[in-house]
Amino acid sequence: KAMCSGRLQTALLVAGYFVYLLVGAAVFQALERTAEKQEKMAAAQMKQAFLQNFTQLTVAEMEQFMKNLIEAIQNGVYPVGNESQFEESNWDFSNSFFFAGTVVSTIGYGTLHPKTAGGQIFCVFFALFGIPLNIVFLHRVGKMLSLLCKKLGKFLYEKGMRKKKIKFLTLLFFLATGILVFLCLPSVFFQITEGWSYSEGIYFAFITLSTIGFGDYVVGKQSDRKYFSYYRVLVAIWILFGLAWIALLFNL
Repeated sequence: KAMCSGRLQTALLVAGYFVYLLVGAAVFQALERTAEKQEKMAAAQMKQAFLQNFTQLTVAEMEQFMKNLIEAIQNGVYPVGNESQFEESNWDFSNSFFFAGTVVSTIGYGTLHPKTAGGQIFCVFFALFGIPLNIVFLHRVGKMLSLLCKKLGKFLYEKGMRKKKIKFLTLLFFLATGILVFLCLPSVFFQITEGWSYSEGIYFAFITLSTIGFGDYVVGKQSDRKYFSYYRVLVAIWILFGLAWIALLFNL
């Protein structure tokens, strides 16, 4: 009975956690998408004006153009290519879900952030409740994985193995499995999808799962590459379960 109750609690926690992320993603998308479109239109107009008058610009006007360009890039607007690229939003549902995941996991790459007053205020409250929820979620998933450790340990103990050796082998098994599943294999995936080298993929995976999150490498940001739908949602889920693996290692 206690086991059934525990499973029900875990299922409700996981469901509630993902609903929280989905609702957060939908709110961020609603709050930020319109403002982003206006920024992209302004950047396109700035680029057009520059191309028409660049031979007649003064030094002061050129300096102002450079400042505006840097500000646009910092806000995630890249005024390159044709106008069709301006239709692609940084705040579509996939990107919004990815952003919500990086907020509650405290990775915070810094390449995507809310710019409207409403989005910033919502982000504060979303993080305020989302970060503790994320900690509880990771603890529960880590606890579930630790049950697998106990089963493995029990199996080895029944085979006549000593407890110290069992502890070492259990830790080694989950360390090696996690490195393969959450670092090595995803790096091949990033190498194919992003065009990075394998070492860059390993670097990105480690910097992400350690929650350092420099922001120098971020998935789905290259304008010259085509990404499949919900690519960043898949990466966000990889991050969440990768963090659960890290939590398991701390438990062990």
